[in-house]
Amino acid sequence: MFFLQIFTMAIRGLRANLLRSLLATLGVIIGVGAVISAMSILEGSQRDIVQRFESMGSETITVYPATARSEGRSMGVYQTLTVEDADALGDKSSCPSINAAAAEISSMAQVKNLSRNKEATILGTSQAYADMFNYRVVEGRFLLREDVASEQKVAVLGHKTAQELFGNAPAINRPIKIMSVPFRVVGVMEKKGNIGFRNVDSQVMIPVTTAMNRLFGSKYVHAISVQAIASDKVLDATAEIKRELRRRHNINIRGGKKDDFQIFSQEEARRQISDVTKIFSVVLYSIAGISLFVGGIGIMNIMLVSVTERTREIGVRMAVGAQRWDILRQFLIEAGIISLLGGAFGVLVGYLMTTTLENVTRVIETYTAPRVIVYALIMAILTGVFSGLYPAYKASRLDPVEALRYE
Repeated sequence: MFFLQIFTMAIRGLRANLLRSLLATLGVIIGVGAVISAMSILEGSQRDIVQRFESMGSETITVYPATARSEGRSMGVYQTLTVEDADALGDKSSCPSINAAAAEISSMAQVKNLSRNKEATILGTSQAYADMFNYRVVEGRFLLREDVASEQKVAVLGHKTAQELFGNAPAINRPIKIMSVPFRVVGVMEKKGNIGFRNVDSQVMIPVTTAMNRLFGSKYVHAISVQAIASDKVLDATAEIKRELRRRHNINIRGGKKDDFQIFSQEEARRQISDVTKIFSVVLYSIAGISLFVGGIGIMNIMLVSVTERTREIGVRMAVGAQRWDILRQFLIEAGIISLLGGAFGVLVGYLMTTTLENVTRVIETYTAPRVIVYALIMAILTGVFSGLYPAYKASRLDPVEALRYE
């Protein structure tokens, strides 16, 4: 009953000074909205990243050229990885922990079918690529070892690329042009979405040797994707990659020569992204915390004004038997109610902000977990209680006699 009476008195006080109450809770609304938005964006981004890594598989390892440095400054990228390196890594006699390896070289280019054309990612790779990433053909076939060995001008289209170039018409054995070079379509892939951070539905896959020699004029590949035979063999596969590439590139680490390649496993990439996410979370939460702090000052201000306006009421209550603890509790509950109402509106504002952001950008993934809402409301209530602590203490320390005389 006491809490119900205090709640009724708090609502009555808010209605009596509606504009002032709204201004006081505005900081809490903005702060809680910022907390909801920040946590929703971080949660959504983390879920999206985890899904992308899961699509690649935990046993996948990627080898990149190393960055050349001089006196601590980047001097470009070593160009040392070759198709032969990928073939050597895929040889089970020398690398028994590796299931398959696929060389990759990619670039954006114009793809044309009659009057239709589009900008697409051209991925030069080998026959092992599709099986490594569980990527299936729905029409025709994938690249063959013979296509890579003889530099055939054949292409396999991603699902979206096939739709944009051919519509509902069959694409198999139809001609297309990539950078004005004629190719023949031999396959169309399933609708997959993303493999890692690559949208495979919008790409065109061709033999890596054809891409290097007939399109891009390069002797080296951009990366080598390696698949370990099992997730618990990733460390063994990484050691075999280092040993084989050092042997092939004549790298003697005892002589002080550094590796001209970098190896990234999925676990290592997860750790790096987690570190970046923590930095962003600190920045976003700091901004939200400042907003809540400002909101707390607003609540403290309105509570101090309320104490001054209700001095005579406090004196009457003390005169009829109210204890100091009762007065203290009354004003703390009022501050908590004000902040709770601000928090509830803040949750609504934050949810609307994240939904609008996701719909407008269509790039940012958001996810508002139930615990995020609980955390935000708890923070709002704590902000109100701490902000109302001094005004409540001041009200409880009033002299009843002096309070009754107050005009």
